[in-house]
Amino acid sequence: MDNGKQQQAPRTTVDGHGGYVLITGGSGFIGANLAQRLLSQGRRVVLYDNLSRPGVETNAHWLKQEYGERVTLVRADVRDAQKLHKLVASASAVFHFAAQVAVTTSLVEPIEDFEINVGGTLHVLEALRRLERPVPLLFTSTNKVYGGLDDVVLEQLASSYQPVDPALRAQGISEQRPLDFHSPYGCSKGAADQYVIDYARSFGLRATVFRMSCIYGPRQFGTEDQGWVAHFLLRAAARQPISIYGDGKQVRDILFVSDLIDAMLLTEQHSEALSGQAFNMGGGPGNVISLLELIEHITTLSAGQRPLLRFDVPRVGDQRYYVSDTRKFQALTGWKPKVSVAQGLRALAHWLGEARGRLPQPLDEQSKASRRSVHAGSAQ
Repeated sequence: MDNGKQQQAPRTTVDGHGGYVLITGGSGFIGANLAQRLLSQGRRVVLYDNLSRPGVETNAHWLKQEYGERVTLVRADVRDAQKLHKLVASASAVFHFAAQVAVTTSLVEPIEDFEINVGGTLHVLEALRRLERPVPLLFTSTNKVYGGLDDVVLEQLASSYQPVDPALRAQGISEQRPLDFHSPYGCSKGAADQYVIDYARSFGLRATVFRMSCIYGPRQFGTEDQGWVAHFLLRAAARQPISIYGDGKQVRDILFVSDLIDAMLLTEQHSEALSGQAFNMGGGPGNVISLLELIEHITTLSAGQRPLLRFDVPRVGDQRYYVSDTRKFQALTGWKPKVSVAQGLRALAHWLGEARGRLPQPLDEQSKASRRSVHAGSAQ
C-alpha cells in the first residue's frame, strides 16, 4: 500500500466544511470508526498512518473499498513534519490519534516514545499555528496522566474494587485530579496533552484534549498492551489463556466506540467553546466493569465456556480503579453514552466472530516482547 499514488496530496474540493478531515493514525481502531462516520456523511477523509500496528491495513482497505475516492491513505510517520504541514494546510479539521501506544514499549524505547508522542504532536500543532484560519483539533490523551491513583482509598468486593468515598464512587475521577505522570508513556502523552492545551492558550488554536479511558468496539485489534477488551475476547475465542496482572478486580469504565465518535464530532461542532480544555472521556459510572467481571461476560457469550486464566504479579503503575467523571463534557455538549456494557460486548463479539480469519492471530504472551513494534502512525 506504499505506492506513489497513495502518497499524492488529496484533492481539496470537498464538502461544505471547506476541506478534507485529516486523521492521524486514521487506519487504527478509533480512526477507522471516525472515518466511517464522516464518510457516511458525505465528507472526504485523509488517513495519515504508517500502518505499523498489525491488522490496521485491513481497516484502510475496507474504507477504500466502501468509499472509494473520498478516502485517501497517506502512508507516513508523524515525525515527518514536512508531510504533515502540507496535509494540515488543506484540512477542515484534524483528529490526532497517531501515537506510540504501549507502556511496555515506552520502557524499552523511551526516546522513540518521546519523539513520536511529543515530537509528532508538536509537528501537528506547529502546522496548525501557521494557518490563517481556525481549524479544530482533537487530541486523544490518556487516563494515565493521573498516575497510579494510589491515594484513592478502595474497598475490595467479591470481584471488584470501589472507592470508599461515596462521591467518588458515584461520579468518578474528574479533571480536577492533579496530573501525575507514570512511565515514559505517561510522560510523553501527558506532555503532549499539556502542549495542546497551551497552544490553544498561547496561540489561539481551537484545540481540545480527551483523556480517554477504555474504548472498545468493532475494528479493534486488541493486544495485551492496548485494547484489552477485544484482546480478552480474541484470546478466549482462540482457546488461549488470558494473562491477568494482579487479582483481576481492577475496575475501568468502558466506552463503546460509537459513543466516542458522537463525542468527537461534538468537539468539532463546538470547537471554539471547548478550546483549550481537557475532558475525561469514558463510559462513566454507568459502564463500569472489572477484569473478572469481563471474564464472566465472555463466559456467557461463549455459551458457558469459561476462558483459561493465567495470573501474574501486578504491573507497575497500574490503576486498581479508574472511572471517568464525564459531567464536564456532558454539561457543555449534552453528550452521554448510549450503549451499555452488555450491548457493546455483544456487538464486539459478533464483529470479531464475523471477522475471524481476517484478524491478526493473538500472540502467545511469551513471544510478545520480541515482536513489539513502535506505532508512530497507528493508534488504538
